[in-house]
Amino acid sequence: MSKADKFEGLPEARRRGLEKMEEVYGFDMTDPGEGGGDFFRYTADHLFGDIWQRPGLSDRDRRLLLIGLLAGQGAADVLGIQVPAAHANGELDDDALREIVVFLSHYAGWPQGARLNSIVEETIAKAKRKQDRG
Repeated sequence: MSKADKFEGLPEARRRGLEKMEEVYGFDMTDPGEGGGDFFRYTADHLFGDIWQRPGLSDRDRRLLLIGLLAGQGAADVLGIQVPAAHANGELDDDALREIVVFLSHYAGWPQGARLNSIVEETIAKAKRKQDRG
């Protein structure tokens, strides 16, 4: 099934949002319909259908801002999604991720930096294992 067919029949905002979510996160998205509730609707239609697609910043720029914000908040759960996705999408390579850890540790604090470092090193190790197998 092509990407165009996958979201056929959905409202334009939802289609754009789901397509951008797939691009940003690197995994398949589905439309939960009414079962997704208002939170999913705002996430897909507004955040990804509109905000992530505004001119002026690249996806890499947005990702850097988001990683910095998440590291400062100690949001390791969401960093565990964003860091691997940025790496897999080629937005941030091994060296850039490691430099982000060093930089953010000085602003967000060493404990936050240590959490981010664990996520970064796990991401790099998983990618290397995948490359070695493939």
